[in-house]
Amino acid sequence: MDIPPARTIDHLPSLGRAQDAALIDRDGALTFAELESAVALMAGGLRALGLEPGARVATWLPKTRTACLMPLAAARAGLVHVPVNPSLKRAQVAHILSDSGAVVLVTQAARVAALEPGDVPEGCRVLTEAPQGDPVAAAERNPTALAAILYTSGSTGRPKGVMLSHANLWLGAVSVTQYLKLTRDDRVLAVLPLSFDYGQNQLFSTWVAGGAVVPLDYLTARDVVKAVERFEVTTLAGVPPLWTQLLEAAWPAETAARLQRLTNSGGALTPRMVRALRERFAGADLYAMYGLTEAFRSTYLLPERIDANPDAIGAAIPFAEVAVVRADGSRAEKDEPGELVHAGPLVAQGYWRDAERTAVRFRPAPGWMESGGMAVWSGDTVALGSDGLLRFVGRDDEMMKVAGNRISPTEVEEAVLAGGEVAEAIAVGLPDERQGQAITVVARALVEDAEAAVRARLRRDLPSFQQPSHYVWIDALPRNANGKLDRVAVRALAQRAVQA
Repeated sequence: MDIPPARTIDHLPSLGRAQDAALIDRDGALTFAELESAVALMAGGLRALGLEPGARVATWLPKTRTACLMPLAAARAGLVHVPVNPSLKRAQVAHILSDSGAVVLVTQAARVAALEPGDVPEGCRVLTEAPQGDPVAAAERNPTALAAILYTSGSTGRPKGVMLSHANLWLGAVSVTQYLKLTRDDRVLAVLPLSFDYGQNQLFSTWVAGGAVVPLDYLTARDVVKAVERFEVTTLAGVPPLWTQLLEAAWPAETAARLQRLTNSGGALTPRMVRALRERFAGADLYAMYGLTEAFRSTYLLPERIDANPDAIGAAIPFAEVAVVRADGSRAEKDEPGELVHAGPLVAQGYWRDAERTAVRFRPAPGWMESGGMAVWSGDTVALGSDGLLRFVGRDDEMMKVAGNRISPTEVEEAVLAGGEVAEAIAVGLPDERQGQAITVVARALVEDAEAAVRARLRRDLPSFQQPSHYVWIDALPRNANGKLDRVAVRALAQRAVQA
């Protein structure tokens, strides 16, 4: 597929029709013409601060209009946007501000009050209102310039900043618009954090299509249901824990029928969840997707193939080249597990001020890949089936080894969930003198005596080496700031429970 030329992301308001709604919230609608004007004024306010080109501007905000506009305004002012997840606590915020070298933090007075002396680096200006100044028009600039630093959730240590260029963000938005078939008639409910690559793309891809974004900070699944009805939402993006909550919520038939498109990333859908979503939202196309912040998005599965292939992550999205690679760098055969390697223009520029970790994850693509250049070596094990679809096997650092058998936690989790006794489950391998590792499942039950039922069923369905040794039952599984299940926290919880 031909790759279109990239532009700087502050050109996005020019893609919609001036009179059409671009942003809809509790205060009303903002048309594309008004979006352009607001971005220009905010960019002018940033320019008036006298910042050096490329300086980092952080935002620590809920989904306010300022939070939605700042990615474009900072870009237009020649600055780099650093969105901070609003659910992070002061120590995490302090790390991101320090690590990024932010010179401006745009936030709210209540959040400032939660910070302690030293949390805001010396020389970092704190603003509790959106900057305003003389309007700045969009201009043609280098699309390869750094536009944003997105910090990962930090599940493997302190958050690391992924450097994204204008081209990364622009082409990612165009790609998603194409394969989701978004149009100017779509209204996208933005429930995911805007600091999350998947969440931020809700804005960019919708605006590329000329559609409207409805930003929502929700407390309960019921808030989402009400927003779908009130704002006539057509498209909803989520992660598996959110789908679990939404499937447990009451949906009036006419509200569920409004949704035309569901998209999932940030974790695999189980076959049981696919069936439940297809039943609840029968009129909606369901897109399963796989991605990583270092390359934004790698694969998607066409809705017409998901019923027959609920375990697949699909094929490469537009503008991405994805391959399955052996440890020696050669191409894996069909159905042979290997590392997923992503090449092409969606590959990020590395980790901010972290050459060591950049060298581990960002390495030259194998010579036989067409894109060449730098690639992201994901650390995820996948296999390409004879049907042309990729299937996730597991992360190298999450695979369990029991009595000499290498076991994917995903396979165990799907088996645990298959009977309907359990709402959510994570499988981890804990040290065991006899087996090397013992499979431990941390789960939330839906029925009484769930463990007895699950053990009886798995004795029938799984070989002995895949049988969980321990079950830990809790009311709510830990989640990270992006709403994903936090495997590091789950592992620590499991260890404490088993050792008790």
